[in-house]
Amino acid sequence: MVSIGKLEIRMGVPARIMGVINVSPESFYKKSIRTTVQEIALTASEMQDRGAEMVDIGAMSTAPYLETVITVEQEIKRLRLAIEAVRRDCSLPISVDTLRSEVAEEAISMGIDVINDISGLKYDKKMADVISRSGSYVIVSAYGGQSGAVSGHFAGTMNTLNESINIARKAGICTDDIIIDPAIGFFRASGKNPFFTKMTDLPWYVRDIEVISNLKRLQVFSMPICISVSRKSFLGNIFNLASEDLLIPSALMELTCILNGANIIRTHDVVETSYAKMVSDLFT
Repeated sequence: MVSIGKLEIRMGVPARIMGVINVSPESFYKKSIRTTVQEIALTASEMQDRGAEMVDIGAMSTAPYLETVITVEQEIKRLRLAIEAVRRDCSLPISVDTLRSEVAEEAISMGIDVINDISGLKYDKKMADVISRSGSYVIVSAYGGQSGAVSGHFAGTMNTLNESINIARKAGICTDDIIIDPAIGFFRASGKNPFFTKMTDLPWYVRDIEVISNLKRLQVFSMPICISVSRKSFLGNIFNLASEDLLIPSALMELTCILNGANIIRTHDVVETSYAKMVSDLFT
């Protein structure tokens, strides 16, 4: 079980909703971008009022198909502004989406609750130690780098997550502080940045569907499962729609994820995800 303040995240309790606030103008879903103090503060407050139980702040987009790398200094500057803005009118736990240890250290010094590392502690070798020393919670995503040796089948996801869990444990991160994420959208044949896992044995959208179909199998790790399918490109591929038009498919897929065992739903659309959660509660 993970307890972030008063927020319990575990099997047997309703799935938690994590609202996404992107402060990176490069982000793939343009309607999610907030760059001013007023915009960020208002969005965080509205998310809290509408059912979010955590807020996830991203200051650098890691979408595999975009050229989005910025300097550490830029990422830190954006995050400082965003964390302060979120805290102005919002009391929810804060997660910071970063895979760089210097950024994580700065965010932790500002009192954030969770580091969300889409590289599963593998991109920056100092990250695990930073988190271990701080006692922060961590979300580790499935990540295998660009060797091309990782399978897109479910075993590849299991293996990469197991590697990250071992890195965390060796660094002294408490098992009860670890949340896992199967990394929907980040297994690809190619990309424009180093933040994706190269796989060549499956089309990327087939891999993502296979993961969601088998999500309950991740419960073998006995750790909360976080997943983000909101506005993701695999849905755009299935329905031939742009990210702006994926609200209904996103909510339906989030409902599927909850019924398949997800404990945290990371979403751009808090209200609609709240409805999906209420529907799931009728069957659990």
